[in-house]
Amino acid sequence: MNTDNILLNNGARIHAEALQPADASQAASRPVLVFLHEGLGSTRMWKGFPQALCDAAGCDGLLFDRQGHGQSDPQQQPRTIHYLHRYALEELPQVLAQAIPDRDYVTIGHSDGGSIGLLHAAEQPERLRGLITLAAHIYVEEVTLQGIREARVAWDAGKLSRGLARYHGADRVETVFMAWNATWQLPAFAHWNLAYALPAVQVPTCVMQGAGDQYATVQHMHDIAAGIPGATDLLLPDCGHSPHLENPEVTQQAMLQVLQDWGVLA
Repeated sequence: MNTDNILLNNGARIHAEALQPADASQAASRPVLVFLHEGLGSTRMWKGFPQALCDAAGCDGLLFDRQGHGQSDPQQQPRTIHYLHRYALEELPQVLAQAIPDRDYVTIGHSDGGSIGLLHAAEQPERLRGLITLAAHIYVEEVTLQGIREARVAWDAGKLSRGLARYHGADRVETVFMAWNATWQLPAFAHWNLAYALPAVQVPTCVMQGAGDQYATVQHMHDIAAGIPGATDLLLPDCGHSPHLENPEVTQQAMLQVLQDWGVLA
């Protein structure tokens, strides 16, 4: 796995990290678990969850910071309402082609990362073996906007900048936050909808969401699964928008069971 010197066609450098399971004896024959972070996320914000899941599944893992996040190069262009499409259809294929060109993989995407995973899967990439989404979105709900407005209030009160700066750097944390927060509140973004892409997803898919997710209704999870042929959904207890951090043991076990049910760990 190559995680050094990943460069996009636009010249941006992408920070990526490779994970190996504690028992790597069967990792070469199993798919790589590719973790796609949330809208304000980075590789480091996953914390210990990816390594723990890779250890449990006996799979290699790949994490990377999307351009504009974490330790990757900053964005050079203003964000548009199509930013998730750009990440899914332009950036992600380039990262995969350089990091794991000859490996099968499963994407595990949180929030924005889940939406990116859905768009990527709809392109039917040859080596994709499965898709797990965690708190993904395919349209804009009022509860989503309310959570985003509350995040802006917390930002203006100085409650978020210091924490996020640890992951993105003090010099660009405001850019990262505003790009996410302002885009979702654009009038044009109210019509954003990915439902059209779901029938094209042809790999095993599990749509997961925390029972107390403050950014989406339970119906949202059901709608995603209903749009994908053969997909299942799973409501995770005792957690909100970040089940992998709020209830990691249950989330890990749920994902491990899904991978086993799909037969990709055989």
